[in-house]
Amino acid sequence: MNDLSILTTLIFDIIIIMKPNILFVFSDQQRWDTCGCYGIPPVENLTPNLDRMASEGVRFNHAYTCQPICGPGRAALMTGKYPAEIGCHVNHRMLPLEEKTIAHHMSSAGYEVGYIGKWHLASEGPKNGPNDFGILSVPPERRGGFKDYWLVADVLEHTSHSYDGYMYDSDGNKRVFPENRFRADVTTDWAIEYLENRKNDKPFFLFLSYIEPHHQNDHNHFEGPHGSKDKYKNFIPPGDLVDTAGNWREEYPDYLGCVNSLDYNLGRLRSTLEKLGIDKNTVIIYTSDHGNHFLTRTSKTYKCSCHDGCIRIPMIIYGPGFTGGKVVEELISLIDLPPTVLTTAGITPPSYMRGNAVQRVVNGDTTNWQDDIFLQISIAQCGRAIRTNKWKYSVCALDKTGRDISSDEYTEDCLYDMESDPHEKNNMVTSPSHKEVRAELAERLKRRMAAAGEKVPKILPKT
Repeated sequence: MNDLSILTTLIFDIIIIMKPNILFVFSDQQRWDTCGCYGIPPVENLTPNLDRMASEGVRFNHAYTCQPICGPGRAALMTGKYPAEIGCHVNHRMLPLEEKTIAHHMSSAGYEVGYIGKWHLASEGPKNGPNDFGILSVPPERRGGFKDYWLVADVLEHTSHSYDGYMYDSDGNKRVFPENRFRADVTTDWAIEYLENRKNDKPFFLFLSYIEPHHQNDHNHFEGPHGSKDKYKNFIPPGDLVDTAGNWREEYPDYLGCVNSLDYNLGRLRSTLEKLGIDKNTVIIYTSDHGNHFLTRTSKTYKCSCHDGCIRIPMIIYGPGFTGGKVVEELISLIDLPPTVLTTAGITPPSYMRGNAVQRVVNGDTTNWQDDIFLQISIAQCGRAIRTNKWKYSVCALDKTGRDISSDEYTEDCLYDMESDPHEKNNMVTSPSHKEVRAELAERLKRRMAAAGEKVPKILPKT
């Protein structure tokens, strides 16, 4: 190797070392209003670590999912494309092998890429079928480019409960939870183990995907740490749940127990980064895939509706470029995070990514920023929606099921004035005095659908 080659290699190594580490902390089914930093905590001191991170970093006050269900939300995060665009609009759809993920981009830029927890992009079901990687080890080609570290159960709710379960390592070996150890604690134990034992010769991108506070499917209950029901029995219910049916009265204490456990473990992660001396050069992203309406909007699922209890999510980022206790009021979508991650790593996001890196609005440039959020909705219905600062407008396809990917014709389903009716109690979708509002929102929705690669549909009034 000549002197020029050696110098070039050294410069490349220095650039790689200077890149920030990125720790993406991802909860599952967490409402935005479970976090004290959003101003309406259900109990006092529920999320002290997240609140502290918000006070030091950047809190996004109006963050929303782009698809309120687990697998599709993850597909959007990995690819930067809307779920219907790549055939991942419902759960149990394998991420297409040809899709280039954020892990591929990060790896090409010199990052060590790792994933721990719930993946939910490699199984097609049904349970115990030939490709049911939901309960088996995910083969390398189905790992979305996370090639350096892998400790995962594809559908973690199928391989575990709150105090028992297992994941698989990169060699396909089953790793069983220690006895009497809460699931979020175990997931964090293994993340800390990774951080403490890695070589440190590259910056890392670690995606840490918890299942909490998601309900436990086979038990049909939320399962917090032992004692949660008593500890959080005096919670203050969110306004959208008040005077509704659903199962929130009995389930919310355990839900909050899960949230508190996530917060405790966020504190453990930050302490580990500090102990290792890498906290100043690590960006931490905390968010969730969607919220939870506790069966109040539809009895079919805990999510899959256009309502804010289901689509509004916490989003806090801290680290280089995200400091100062800022609050961003602009509308942010989950689909904005893939280009945000790449931009943080110094990578120019590819043009096919549908979102926009949030660094621009964090730095005060709101010129031509989006004034609505687009959502695709499945399972409970084949639907589409937009959320503006003032309005919520949704449509559904009456002749389709929730498993259909799209439709040529939709019927208006919901219209809410989010300023005067933030808890969405008064659906004005048939109000004669709001006919012009609905017409304007229908055109905006059509433009959004076209921009997401969908055919522009016909939208009919609800009769």
